[in-house]
Amino acid sequence: MVRSLILLVLGVSAAQPQDLDAFVTQASQRFTPKPRRFSFGLIGDQQYNAEQEAKFPRVIDAMNREKLRFVTHDGDTKSGESACSDATFANRLAVFQRSIHPFILTPGDNDWTDCGAKAADHRDPRERLAHIRKLFYPQPERSLGQRKLALLPQSSLPAFRDFVENAMWAEGEVLFATLHIVGTNNNLAQRAEFGPRNQANLFWLRAAFAIAKQRKFRALMLIMQANPKFEERQRPAADGFGEMIRLLEKETIAFPGQVVMVHGDSHYFRIDKPLAPTPARIENFTRVETFGPPDVHWVRATVDPRNPMIFVFEQRIVSENIVKR
Repeated sequence: MVRSLILLVLGVSAAQPQDLDAFVTQASQRFTPKPRRFSFGLIGDQQYNAEQEAKFPRVIDAMNREKLRFVTHDGDTKSGESACSDATFANRLAVFQRSIHPFILTPGDNDWTDCGAKAADHRDPRERLAHIRKLFYPQPERSLGQRKLALLPQSSLPAFRDFVENAMWAEGEVLFATLHIVGTNNNLAQRAEFGPRNQANLFWLRAAFAIAKQRKFRALMLIMQANPKFEERQRPAADGFGEMIRLLEKETIAFPGQVVMVHGDSHYFRIDKPLAPTPARIENFTRVETFGPPDVHWVRATVDPRNPMIFVFEQRIVSENIVKR
């Protein structure tokens, strides 16, 4: 009964949850593009050791001092080797909740896939994923942070009820969507886990593009953790990102506006255009990789309706966090 009420509030029918067209038609009614200038924060790959744990609250404080609509964290709330304990994740949640802005998190491989052989306490990755979903997404239709943002979670569809971490929302003339795509080859080695999550992500990616086109959004921003190595045209035989990249290329080419992919993973801040399935680059696609260790900073993104590229990205270097040389 409760789930039915949530679905009703979200404007999503429980009937035929796997029907993409039906979902897009119903979900589209939630989102209306409105020309508006606004800014938001982008972070990821933080708190890998004690030094960075001490520095990270300064990033939250710096963002709190600015006028932002929300903050997104593209995963890896700890290092792959550090403990995957309940206490570790409770600490991360407490720090995130210091944000006065709505705070949206998508998980990374350090947060669960690496909790087995790699992490200090050798926890079961699937059990840790279940814990993360329960802890960080207690109300999937609402963000974290002191001010809440209404979200459309993929878990509102019965066929994808486990995927509370995949969310969609709109601001101004931009549609936003998170995708649970992680490093370590997207956990492809664990086929029983990878398969359903991969299908959920592909559905969500198709849905985001379809809604953005149907509602005539000028831009779509996607947020995930993994660096899928877009520039590698010769893909490995066992590729946990291949289907996603091929679909992303196809949908981006067909989309009349700007597409931005935000990710972390390789700890190298950059803004570039890495999609080039032929010698011709896909000009309306931009990749933004957020700061990662040893850099404890953030990126301010601004949407300006007067700008034909829609987005402006600015480095925000927290002076107290600059590594002393």
